[in-house]
Amino acid sequence: MEPSGPDGLEKPAAPDRPATPDGPGARNRPAAVRAPGISRLAATVERLERQVRDAQAAADGRGVLELAKGVLVERLHCGPAEAERQLRLLAEEAGRPPLELAAEIINQAARDRVSEATQEFLRQAADPSGDPSAGAIDGTAGAAPGRGDGGGAGAGAVAARLRTAESGALAAADAQAVAESLLTHALRPLGAVAVAVWAAGADSALTLAGSAGFTAEEAARWHHVPPGVATPARAALVERQPVWFGSLARAGLPSIGQHALPGGGRVTVPAGTGGRVIGVLEICWPGVPEARSPQIERQVQALAELCARTLETAPSPAGPPAAGSRTAELIDLADGLHDAAFVLVPHRHPDGGLADFRIHHVNDRFVDLAGRPRAAVVGALLLEAYPLAADVGGLFEKVERVHATGEPFRAEKMTLTALVDQVPLTATAAVSISRHGGCVLLIWRLEDEAARLASLLHHAQRLGRIGGFEENLVTGEVTWNSQLFALYGLEATAAPVRMADLPAQAHPDDEPAIGRFLRTLMHHHRPSSISFRLRRPDGIIRHLRIVAEPVLDDGGHLLAVRGAYQDISAQHWTEVALAATRDQLAHTEQEAAESDRLALELQRAIMPPTRGPIATSGLRAAVRYRPAEHDHLVGGDWYDAVVLPSGNVLLCVGDVAGHGINAATGMVVLRNALRGLAATGAGPGQLLGWLNLVAHHLTDNVTATALCGLYEPETRTLRWARAGHLPPVLLRNGQARSLGMIRGMMLGALEEGEYDEGVITLEPDDTLLMYTDGLVERRDGSMQDALDRLLVSAEQPVSNLEARLDHLLTHSDADTDDDTCIVGIHLPPAA
Repeated sequence: MEPSGPDGLEKPAAPDRPATPDGPGARNRPAAVRAPGISRLAATVERLERQVRDAQAAADGRGVLELAKGVLVERLHCGPAEAERQLRLLAEEAGRPPLELAAEIINQAARDRVSEATQEFLRQAADPSGDPSAGAIDGTAGAAPGRGDGGGAGAGAVAARLRTAESGALAAADAQAVAESLLTHALRPLGAVAVAVWAAGADSALTLAGSAGFTAEEAARWHHVPPGVATPARAALVERQPVWFGSLARAGLPSIGQHALPGGGRVTVPAGTGGRVIGVLEICWPGVPEARSPQIERQVQALAELCARTLETAPSPAGPPAAGSRTAELIDLADGLHDAAFVLVPHRHPDGGLADFRIHHVNDRFVDLAGRPRAAVVGALLLEAYPLAADVGGLFEKVERVHATGEPFRAEKMTLTALVDQVPLTATAAVSISRHGGCVLLIWRLEDEAARLASLLHHAQRLGRIGGFEENLVTGEVTWNSQLFALYGLEATAAPVRMADLPAQAHPDDEPAIGRFLRTLMHHHRPSSISFRLRRPDGIIRHLRIVAEPVLDDGGHLLAVRGAYQDISAQHWTEVALAATRDQLAHTEQEAAESDRLALELQRAIMPPTRGPIATSGLRAAVRYRPAEHDHLVGGDWYDAVVLPSGNVLLCVGDVAGHGINAATGMVVLRNALRGLAATGAGPGQLLGWLNLVAHHLTDNVTATALCGLYEPETRTLRWARAGHLPPVLLRNGQARSLGMIRGMMLGALEEGEYDEGVITLEPDDTLLMYTDGLVERRDGSMQDALDRLLVSAEQPVSNLEARLDHLLTHSDADTDDDTCIVGIHLPPAA
């Protein structure tokens, strides 16, 4: 037995050197221990223990050699002595230890999990792009180079270790010996310091079947792990695949040896056969485990398979009953149940893997989803009888998981589906699945129509906050359901309230209405209903509605009253809030309508939809205004065409941002300001500069675009400027064109703004158009496309200027429902 350390882990064997009294640990030993006789005795005991371990290792190695000789006897058709001689000659020719060569011979013959692990090592070693640390995976770094075998020596060392561990495991009497063999021969070269073999119980509990590298006290402390305790071993049991923990402390899971190696890593591997996990192999490292790689995966899975063989064949302390007796006991258990029960036996592939479950027995309470008799189901495979159980997350997956892990499954409501003439038929059932030995017990209780309707009614009453009652007027007995007690705020053990006592429970203001309700029900024997306020014992007032009807005998005498209460408090307060909201909305709508009316009247007073033509100094001018279709979209578009005292003609259009009363008042300010400024005789650029100061300083954050022109009749010259507005359109000789985008930012945006001027001399029969964006703008296109369409429309031949403006309004395809202003001037042709 190896000496144990205070940390719960056994200390590794000491080097083979004599223990002298003056050795490194002598000063820490008591005087009695430092005596020469005692020291020699301790050294002798240690040497004998080491010899025993060496002898055990040699015995395990001899087992591998003997098995390899048996393979050679079968292949070479020779005797044992000749096979031993051939094995020795082959090892000498290959320059390799006989044990490694024997392991490779067994691998070629066995083709089992150990062979797979060795082949995986060979593939990785032969692949130059593989893991650079592959040569050190088996603890034999530096052994492979120089032998010319492409990594074969390293793979041989892996195979020798694994086969030696296998030999020791097969010869072991219990899982404890298996754990010691695995740690000694296979895991210590990987850097592991301890190993635990867990046996999984039928209830998914874990029992420590064997361990190595831990102290006896630590093993005794972790002898049994109850179901439901989260540990690294349980993680592998539940996930049914290897789980790697870089640090047990960071994982936060308790396990054996946790105090000795708080920062150490763990690898837990499920050990099972035929789809059933019967145990877990847990490997402990003092630090981070070996890097997860295909080689390590293969090796630890091969070791877990060795553990599974031992756990499957080793008897329990009480001695397991025969498989037949276990099945018979499970059948007796199923027959004693009041629900439909199935005894399922695993059905395996030829290679031993789980394929399906055979329905071995069903009890006499069996009810099939498709209405088939018991004889049609017994003996069939589960997926043959219920093929739709193979759906993801379906019944078969649940049964397979319970069989693998032993963890029972329960579901109050689970959807089951069967095929009837290729038509899926679904049913809801309460399902219970548990493992018993190697079999699985499946129990289901189909939900019948009455139970389903009762459940539906219960949930409807709960969701609708409805409580039912019945009062027997002959016996005085009153029956309430649980929901009605909750509505009244009473305990379920309290006495129900009789109908005659209802007025005392209600708000005083509701007593007259309750009196009429009771007279109609009790004296006139007619159904009745009422809404009232209930004063509960806890001081809460609830708004309830009660609907009741009388129960009469053949002679018309009143026997009972039955009905239902419904909590309508939420509905009542919703109606109150809705009424308040309606009142507020009506008031808001009235204010908005009044504001829109004022804005519309203001706009129409200042800018009528049309004005007759203006004729001055040989120039004809006309205007058109089209308001928005909706009153609440009253905008700030404006126009002006007026003859100034100087004889010049002021032409302008503008568009104030926004809608409603603010836009309308802003339009009035800018239009009137521009009229007053134009009387100074300044040019259009200067006028827009002053108008920008008005918009920026003398209005309430008004912004606008504008186009301003001054026509001089003597020279037929038009000077114009723009403030972020669309330029004018000139129609000459039947061709329409835009005058271009000269510099000028919108009004009110900045305190200072510069506005360039454009100059054009009108020729006889020229027409100039000024407009706002409501004439051309569309939501689904660019402004340039809209301007192109305007030019095409302006070129259409018409009789006079008024007809041209009407034509532009009529054929406008704008869709923004905005105001539109057009100002047009026409210079008649020379007589």
